[in-house]
Amino acid sequence: MKALIAAPVLLLAACAGGGAGAPAGTERPTIVSLNPCTDAILAEVAGPGQLLAISHYSKQESASSMEPATAARFAATGGTVEEVLALDPDVVVAGSFIAPATRAALEDLGLRVVTFGIAGDVAASLAQIRELAALAGDPAAGEALIARIDAALAQAAPEGEEPIEALLWQPGGIVAGEQALVSDLLARTGFANGASARGLSQADYVALEDVVAAPPDVLLVAGSAAGQTHPVLDRLPGMHRARFDTGLLYCGGPTIIRAADRLAAIRGGAS
Repeated sequence: MKALIAAPVLLLAACAGGGAGAPAGTERPTIVSLNPCTDAILAEVAGPGQLLAISHYSKQESASSMEPATAARFAATGGTVEEVLALDPDVVVAGSFIAPATRAALEDLGLRVVTFGIAGDVAASLAQIRELAALAGDPAAGEALIARIDAALAQAAPEGEEPIEALLWQPGGIVAGEQALVSDLLARTGFANGASARGLSQADYVALEDVVAAPPDVLLVAGSAAGQTHPVLDRLPGMHRARFDTGLLYCGGPTIIRAADRLAAIRGGAS
């Protein structure tokens, strides 16, 4: 029954290669991921046909942390119990915010559910990569991904320059606090998070008037509200403004590589 149900999905996922190859005899469970951050990591460390489906968020450009071409390799699910059950995975990977009723229903049906929280810094993200790679049965694939991340961060690191003040203006006009992964990436790529210098913490709101009154050295705009696109921003002396993709804001894993590259490019343009 499992093979009959999962066969169409396996065909869709067959080209989505994962890691360096699991050791002989290593168990390779089939997996459904319900979280966009774990989607991106599992796409890298799972073997062909192993990742049966990713979350529907990863198919949406505004919410995905995956490259569209990567997301297109996999089937997607809205995360309902019925959809997951039809795929008949060995393991369901979800965020820590999964509805308790959904988790209970999946476990009552005999499915193993493993949850992951939001990584607050690079170290936490690397730990998640190792956990997910071990879960997928290919620790070597996790280490290969970590090596790529380490190389990208080393390439993006400044060489002795003083940090540049940057204010990251996220969707809804809010800022990232010091405990957010993107703040760690700012620090690693030569920026100082301007939010803390302004007495702001995670998800505090910044109005256009606040930016105009005290422009940062660099304004990273990841939102599209009226204030975030106002023409007055073009006339602020001494401020460098750059777009920052929303898909780089929240997830770790391979997203760190693209975020580090983008931040290094922005720093180079602001120097």
